[in-house]
Amino acid sequence: MSMHIFLMIVSIVAVWFRKDYKNWQPMYPTMQYIALGNLTYNFLCAAHWLWRMTPDIDWYNFTLLEMGYTFVVFPATALMFLSRYPEGQGFWRIIRHYLCWIGIYVGFEYIMQAQGTIVYKYGWSLAWSAIFDCIMFPFLRLHHKRPLLTFILSIPMALFWLWLFDIPTHIPIEKR
Repeated sequence: MSMHIFLMIVSIVAVWFRKDYKNWQPMYPTMQYIALGNLTYNFLCAAHWLWRMTPDIDWYNFTLLEMGYTFVVFPATALMFLSRYPEGQGFWRIIRHYLCWIGIYVGFEYIMQAQGTIVYKYGWSLAWSAIFDCIMFPFLRLHHKRPLLTFILSIPMALFWLWLFDIPTHIPIEKR
């Protein structure tokens, strides 16, 4: 079975069995935020990918694959992460929650790298993904609590990543 389809099915099944879907309405803006983040990455880094998921079955092309992550896996992640956030349960419990989710993301990406279903370019690596995850999950929580502040902070953060990895946004996509 395709690793990508497997992750989509696991995401849906986990949301269903954990009954996190019952909390979707207050989490919906953050589910949209993470989807918007992936769409923005795909637009800004088009033809100059830092990482790229590669289809692992013939009919499952790149467009379908990215749509699956953008509209299923990532929103499900935000929903599950926020639904079980240990609000008021102590600093170490919160740290464990973050480390668990970062570990899940890094673990699956490690497997995908070993299988060749994710490819890195232009200096990106699994280590950079781990660093990104350490930023992404706090931003999901911040967005849930303070969405406008998160959007304001997301702009310089995105500019930083574009600068750090020298993304040629000044060159039209078709000429990159």
